[in-house]
Amino acid sequence: MTNELTFDQINHMQELFSGDRANEIAQTAATTNGIFKASENIRAIDDANFNFSIDIDSHKVTNQNQSGRCWMFACLNVIRFQLEKQYNIENFELSQNYLFFYDKLEKANYFYQNILNTANEPISSRDVQFLINSPQQDGGDWNLIISLVEKYGVVPIYEMNDSNCSITSAELNTMLNRKLRRDAVELRKLVKENATEATIKDYIEKSLSEVYRLLSIALGTPPKTVDFTFRDKDKKYTSYQGLTPQQLYADYIDIDVKDYVGLINVPAENMPFGKVYEVALSGNMVGGTPNRYLNIKMDELKQATIKQLKSGEPVWFGCDVLKHFDRQKGIMSHDLYKFEDLFDIDFSMTKGDRFNYKESLPTHAMVIGGVNLVDDMPTKWKVENSWGEKIGDKGYCVMDDKWMEEFVFEVVVKKAYLTDELKQALETEPVELPFWNPMNPIA
Repeated sequence: MTNELTFDQINHMQELFSGDRANEIAQTAATTNGIFKASENIRAIDDANFNFSIDIDSHKVTNQNQSGRCWMFACLNVIRFQLEKQYNIENFELSQNYLFFYDKLEKANYFYQNILNTANEPISSRDVQFLINSPQQDGGDWNLIISLVEKYGVVPIYEMNDSNCSITSAELNTMLNRKLRRDAVELRKLVKENATEATIKDYIEKSLSEVYRLLSIALGTPPKTVDFTFRDKDKKYTSYQGLTPQQLYADYIDIDVKDYVGLINVPAENMPFGKVYEVALSGNMVGGTPNRYLNIKMDELKQATIKQLKSGEPVWFGCDVLKHFDRQKGIMSHDLYKFEDLFDIDFSMTKGDRFNYKESLPTHAMVIGGVNLVDDMPTKWKVENSWGEKIGDKGYCVMDDKWMEEFVFEVVVKKAYLTDELKQALETEPVELPFWNPMNPIA
């Protein structure tokens, strides 16, 4: 049944609105100041001080600028934390642009292979439309970093600094996706014409060479060898010359990204707790580490996070950063905005419903570098962002515990900090989720 909206209905709505003085007050506040400022809760701001009982992270924050590389920045912030601790260095930054280059190159090859795998499907199929809608982009997740670091290693930022095209990546993505879509047309045509495997392979190799050229022009050429040099807190200078990026990661930094596992909290009936989930078409390279997550209860997720923080190591996490976040003050508080009071409308949904209906999903990755415990229970968390030093407390944010419960979807911790029951659950066969699931970091 469909009913047309009538003017009688509209007139009645207007009468109801005009008859309530609270609506006039709310209207004045919102039209003058905007919705967020008009509904901001001063008490939540006052409660969001930057004092934590466990505080392990204080190095200079990084800046991803106008790019979607948060997942990469957050992972490299975890790795450099270990490097700084290991060598007694005040601040040492690793090159995000280096891994950005190879992520783009690998995603191009991943796209080509998936175009081949779906070449006999109609252009209107959901799979093909997903692929060509966004052949590649900046997004990713921890497991994609595992693939990159294991294969390409890491380099210091002074060996491959950001370029204008990595700082502001929209132009690069436009050109690269234009190139990939054009190649998709040709690959599907070759399959339709029953071209030989050798012909198709030659076309892909030629195309990848062109992608490499495009990336080198836009981002710079990745170094084959690097010098690892630094001056520690005691002013002692150290230099290791002529290392490959793979050597620097494997032999000089005491961290193994494969030791970590992604834990998610999605309390939805269609995703039961205690199961491992893998998202289709969510990788960044052929043969890379698949995106897998163990779905657990929030109290279990928090306890694993706290254990890692107590051990002196920060925690990578993914969240819906756009919800209840004052960017300038660096405050992430569940009660920061009183939208329901402003509009007199019930906006409440369960976390599971918000996830399934795409009202709330992982949009940003950061690092948890501290927690405040009262009677061994968390009240707030210290967050290292990658948006530069002008927000919050020199780039650090404070996240209250209720915000974490509602808007944090994933943390990455060492397997050693899981309970025996969760370790056993990790070994179970993963349930495949479709590529349109909100946990897909590249959707």
